[in-house]
Amino acid sequence: MGRILAIDYGHKRVGLAVSDNERIIATALTTVKADMIFEFLDDYLKKEVVDEFVVGLAKQMDNTLSESSVYIEPFVEELAKKYPEKKITRVDERFSSKIATQTILLSGAKKKQRRDKALVDTVSAVILLQSYMN
Repeated sequence: MGRILAIDYGHKRVGLAVSDNERIIATALTTVKADMIFEFLDDYLKKEVVDEFVVGLAKQMDNTLSESSVYIEPFVEELAKKYPEKKITRVDERFSSKIATQTILLSGAKKKQRRDKALVDTVSAVILLQSYMN
């Protein structure tokens, strides 16, 4: 069984997390620039077996798509075209950044680390993936 790769797609950065082979534990992978995501994925998929992508679904409190869906949806369409053999699952990502920020704070991270938006993006991807696997 292959891994699950979570993608927290943002306009500037993309947070990534991956499951273990048994799909029990979500682990932070990295953060890459949005314009480098497909290059990163091509390279990663040459090294690791991934069966499924989990991509955040940006919604507002009234359950409509958020403003960020303007760039997330075209990314998901391109992801499906580029990797048609991979399953793509969308997961509601409301509050994932807020939970990630709180988690980083509670972990005892220094102020400089808490301001690192790349870290927040990666932790958000971990939260997306772990909630999906639960």
